[in-house]
Amino acid sequence: MFTENVEWQIHHLPHHAMIAIFRRKTRVLASLILVLLLYLLLAFIPEHHDTLYGFTYVRTSYDWSKKSLKYPISQYAPLPTGTPRSLPKVQYAFTTDTSPDGLAREELLASRRAEVKDAFVKSWTSYKNVGFGYDELMPVSGKGRDAPGFGGWGATLVDSLSTLWIMGLKDEFYEAAAAAVTIDWADTRDNSCNFFETTIRHLGGLLGAYDLSLETALLEKAIELGDMLYMAYDTPNHMPPFWLDFADAKDGAQVAGNHDPSASVTSSSLEFTRLAQLTGNNKYYDAINRVTLVLDEWQNKTRLPGMWPTFFDFAQLQLDSDNSFTLGALADSLYEYLPKTFALLGGLEPVYEKLYRRAMDTVIENLLFRPKTPDQDDILFSGNVYVSADTGPHLTAEGQHLACFVGGMFGLGGKLFNIPEHVNIGEKITRGCVWAYDAMPTGIMPEIFNLLKCESLEPCEWDEDEWENEANTQLKRGFKNARDPRYLLRPEAIESVFLMYRMTGNPEYQEMAWRMFQSIRKATETDLAFSSIQSVREVETVKTDSMESFWLAETLRYFYLIFSAPDLINLDEYVLNTEAHPLKRPK
Repeated sequence: MFTENVEWQIHHLPHHAMIAIFRRKTRVLASLILVLLLYLLLAFIPEHHDTLYGFTYVRTSYDWSKKSLKYPISQYAPLPTGTPRSLPKVQYAFTTDTSPDGLAREELLASRRAEVKDAFVKSWTSYKNVGFGYDELMPVSGKGRDAPGFGGWGATLVDSLSTLWIMGLKDEFYEAAAAAVTIDWADTRDNSCNFFETTIRHLGGLLGAYDLSLETALLEKAIELGDMLYMAYDTPNHMPPFWLDFADAKDGAQVAGNHDPSASVTSSSLEFTRLAQLTGNNKYYDAINRVTLVLDEWQNKTRLPGMWPTFFDFAQLQLDSDNSFTLGALADSLYEYLPKTFALLGGLEPVYEKLYRRAMDTVIENLLFRPKTPDQDDILFSGNVYVSADTGPHLTAEGQHLACFVGGMFGLGGKLFNIPEHVNIGEKITRGCVWAYDAMPTGIMPEIFNLLKCESLEPCEWDEDEWENEANTQLKRGFKNARDPRYLLRPEAIESVFLMYRMTGNPEYQEMAWRMFQSIRKATETDLAFSSIQSVREVETVKTDSMESFWLAETLRYFYLIFSAPDLINLDEYVLNTEAHPLKRPK
């Protein structure tokens, strides 16, 4: 995993000191012993340990790029060629206000930005103190832990690289980068890794950090990892499984799963496309392109035409065996990546626009709902649909924190594909999530909850009797329940608030963000960092001693960016992967 820099200490032993030892015969024995010890020490240093681009670099001890495929590809699909299209602008045309009010506003935003940065530095320092080798800090007990399926490869370390750079913490960035380039992907206690999580956090983290810093050692480490993750596609039909089993990958024994979450096996298009762009190696693009072709083939053949089910049978390439459909957990980033991959490819591959448009038509018709509230709030949520053979689609008015990304996705798709209605829908979904934050005693929305719903997306009359008979009346009117009241430090709500601010220029979103940040800080802060909490319904919160890497990679990054100058990670220059890692758009 992480190798201490012993070789550097040996190679930089002062030369004149060595000469002085050998000048004195009385020290011959001591010198011989010292030389012997040095040789013994060098014998235990990995042969793949060298210096690369100014970093002490540890090459992975198993080179996956040299592993022959069990199911070789005769010809790789190439990256689309040509000059990237001139796409519609995503980001609002901000101007600089030099009036006294404008300068006062900037001073206020700078103070808010500093408070967000303080929260990050507190979290990062405590994580660093337990050791970069751990995936996560336990923010109550102060211990380090490795997350199942993450390989013990320092998930928080790699996931935080881009945030360190964005916040101007350059010394800390280079310290972290120096540790990251010593990761040995073959040094793990696990037999397999979570293909999806390793792709978005580790590969995305390295690529984003490279695109910001142009430190080539980070790209080299990303290529090593990309070659390992590429082996997930070495299956009989070239569809990836949920788990990348290392032994099976070496033996050519992998097969795709028959009941895998759709997001986990379809959400590598950004990372693999960017890797192909940076290396010129089409094998990475070919891998994700094959998955895209399957999505295209099945889009109109599922039980809810236009969308894909929550679970895939990739082993048999049957995408019509599941009757559940959602934009929330298990399916989310499948849809998120459609407009983003279109942008990263410079608009040169039209299939992503086609898939997005058809999917969102189905979402608007079947999944979106307006909650029934006394004030007839003009907000929307995305629910879950179950399709019955007898009665057709049935909508469950369930809200999820994970699904709050949908507002930003609609906004991005609306901008890229010139669909103003989608930007408007994105705003309503984003404001719905903020409404759910404001509804709870802590000022934070629950992980999962159910709402009373209108029969259409138009305003509907409030029914007090319905609420009293069907809902938990201890909650705000409009809620039926908060069946999972936890807050896990998730970023999806602030993600959409940030994106809608950058796309509309409306400063109201900055005020929403500040209110959210203050609530989260108050409810989750510990002596060491910040922790997930057991219930957003209790003002005196119970901390659950968990701080996943996305707290530093996404949540605090979005809070920092919304109070920063708009040209910091301009949305017309970068695409953010589902872990908020900025990938450079081609020009």
